Amino acid sequence: METMKVKARIGEDGILKLEVPTGLSAREVEVVLVLQETVPQGVDANGWPVGFFDRTYGALADDPIERPPQLPLEERDPIE
Repeated sequence: METMKVKARIGEDGILKLEVPTGLSAREVEVVLVLQETVPQGVDANGWPVGFFDRTYGALADDPIERPPQLPLEERDPIE
């Protein structure tokens, strides 16, 4: 059994059309379809999803990103 999660849009005619690659061919499968309406998410003045920073702040507290010391700048030939 394989579980897939996809987002799709129902047309004005009320018909949902799905094209889902499965990697299977020429066999019968049982399909379970659960329709769950999504709630449009607003964005702030800078285009970020509302609450994005509140949800992600501190996400790397247990595994902080470390920046190694910067390497010296290489000497380049002048442009002529």
